[in-house]
This record gives sequence, structure tokens and C-alpha cells, in this order.
Amino acid sequence: MYPDLAGKVVIITGAGSGLGKAMALRFGKEKAKVVVCYFPEEQKQDVDDIITDTHSMGGEAIGVFTDVTNEHNVVTLIQTATKHFGSLDIVINNAGIENEVPTVDMLLEDWNKVISTNLTGAFLGCREALKYMLEHNIKGNIINMSSVHEMIPRPHFVHYVASKGGIKLMTETLALEYAPKGIRVNSIGPGAIDTPINAEKFSDPDVEKLIPMGYIGKPEEIAACAAFLASEQASYVTGITLFSDGGMTKYPSFQAGRG
Repeated sequence: MYPDLAGKVVIITGAGSGLGKAMALRFGKEKAKVVVCYFPEEQKQDVDDIITDTHSMGGEAIGVFTDVTNEHNVVTLIQTATKHFGSLDIVINNAGIENEVPTVDMLLEDWNKVISTNLTGAFLGCREALKYMLEHNIKGNIINMSSVHEMIPRPHFVHYVASKGGIKLMTETLALEYAPKGIRVNSIGPGAIDTPINAEKFSDPDVEKLIPMGYIGKPEEIAACAAFLASEQASYVTGITLFSDGGMTKYPSFQAGRG
């Protein structure tokens, strides 16, 4: 636990399920003030439950419907969060999507949808957070959700890997640009994590052979990384991707001289 996170205002996009939900609950345990962003509208009941759980753990929370591909939605999100809680300390750009399409069959619509959500949505979140933090002289914290696939190629997911490669260099550039203002910008690179969107893919036992530690990660393990990066324990950390992947980026096929 990180006592300095108590009372901090944190926005988490894509928080209605999966990694975002786990992060919202973790920051609730840290007694933070959590803005639980969700999309689509059908997630509202789940978000209401997250808010209830957050309050029961000593934190505070509100839900805000946010389509991160919509510039007006993102601007309104920052305004709503700061009006309700009075400030803004941490923004976690977590919203993301993927789908499998061979590159020669990929429609421009497929490409645009993934890039708009994963990369442009994160850019908008970063830009609006930076505006507020600079205007109010806040030494804030931005965390972008990347992936092991900012390093590892992934056939049939060219739009997804392009978005995560973009997140890597966007994070590094913003970290360099705003370090003099005391604003830290980092990414988290999850490996294979047990979330509802991955349930079918990770039902194949061969997936675990790709992971040196031999098991599928839990959303709570990613949430722990977010809490650390947001805390003062990481006060000298900026511009990195913190991989939480059980060693997946170390290519287990090369263990014991194989590969």
C-alpha cells in the first residue's frame, strides 16, 4: 500500500471491466478519489458496483461515460473530474481494443478503429491532463497502457502492434518534454493477463509455454504496477515501460539453449 495515494484524484479510462476495473479497485483500496470511465453504455451497472466497492474500501468514486475516440468526450471528462473532486493528480489511459485480421484483409475501418482507441485516445487523455496539470502547477502522473507487443511482433494484429509501438514513443517523448515541470509519464506493458476479453484465447494451454514463469497473469498484478508508478515510491521514474509479463519479453523459446 502507498499512503501518499490517499486522497489523490485518478482518472482511469476503460475502467468498466478487465484491467481498468482492477486498477479502479486498487486505487479504491489506496483511498484515492477515482473517476471510473466506461464505454459502452451497457457497462453502467458494472461501474455502479465498482463505485460501491470503492466507497466500501474507504475511497471515493464517480462514473463517467467516455468514448476516448471523441475529443469532446475527453475534454468533458477532465472538466467533470476536476469539477467534482477539485483537482487532478493521475491519469491512466487504459482504454483499448484489438481484433485479429490478416493484414491483406484489413479494412481501413479496422485500422482506424484500433488506432483511434488505443493511440489517439491515449494522446487526447495525455494532452488534456497535461493542460490541466500545467495550468494548476501540479506535478502529476500519467500512465499509458502499452503491451509486450510494443516489442514483440504479432502477425494478424498489425493495427494493434502499431498502436502500442506508438504508445511507447509517445510516452518517452512526453516524459522528456514535461520532466522539467515535474510531470512523470510512464507506460505499463502487460503480457498474457486473465481478463474477460482474453478468456477464449488463453483457454489454450500452449499459451503458458510462451511465459517463462509458466502462468497467465492476473489483472491485480497490473493494478499493482499502476499503483507503484503513481506513488512517490516511483518519484524518480519517468519515460519507461514497466513490463509485467512473467518474462514473456525474454522469449522463452531460447531457454536452455533452445530456439
